[in-house]
Amino acid sequence: MVKDTRLSARDWALAALKAIAAGGLAAVAVEPLARTLGVTKGSFYAHYRNRNELITAALEEWARGHGEAGLAAFAEIADPAQRLRELLTVVVQSVQPLAPSVHLSLLGDRNDPRVKDAVRHVNQARLDLLARTYRELGLPPGRAASRARVAYAAILGLSHLAQTDPDAHDAAALADEASAIFLP
Repeated sequence: MVKDTRLSARDWALAALKAIAAGGLAAVAVEPLARTLGVTKGSFYAHYRNRNELITAALEEWARGHGEAGLAAFAEIADPAQRLRELLTVVVQSVQPLAPSVHLSLLGDRNDPRVKDAVRHVNQARLDLLARTYRELGLPPGRAASRARVAYAAILGLSHLAQTDPDAHDAAALADEASAIFLP
C-alpha cells in the first residue's frame, strides 16, 4: 500500500519523533523513515537538506507539543487542585507499559546541544506550570518549586517504570495515588 506522497515537513518530523522514541537520535535515518512513510527519499529532500535539519525540526516539534503549547489546556483550568489532578491523571494514564518515550529516549543523547535545549524547554514549561499550581494551592514560592520538582521527578519515574516493568502499571490506581501524594 502506497501512502500519499504529498507529505509535509511536519509529517517527516513526526516520523522522526517516533524513531527517536524507539531508539534515540541514532534511530533517525532517512531511508527507513521513507519506507515507513511509504515514500521515496526524494520526498525527504523536498523538505530538508539533511538528517540534522530533520532532527532539529523533530526536536522543535516535540518541544512545542510538550512545552507551553501542549500544556495550554491544563493551564486554563481555574481550580488548581483540579488542574493538578487532571495533569497527574493524564500523565499517568498516558504512560503505556513498554511504550517508547521521546523524553526518556533523549536522555541517551543528552549531550547533544539540540537535545539539551529541547529537554530544558519542556522541563521548564512543565515545572513552571506545576510550581504555579502549587503556589495557587497555597504553598510559598520556594516550597511550590520544590514540590513541583518532586512531582515532576515522580512523573518521569512512572514513565520509566512503565517502559521497564509491565507489571508496575495500573493507570487508575497510580493516578489516585499520585493525586493523594502530590495534592497538599
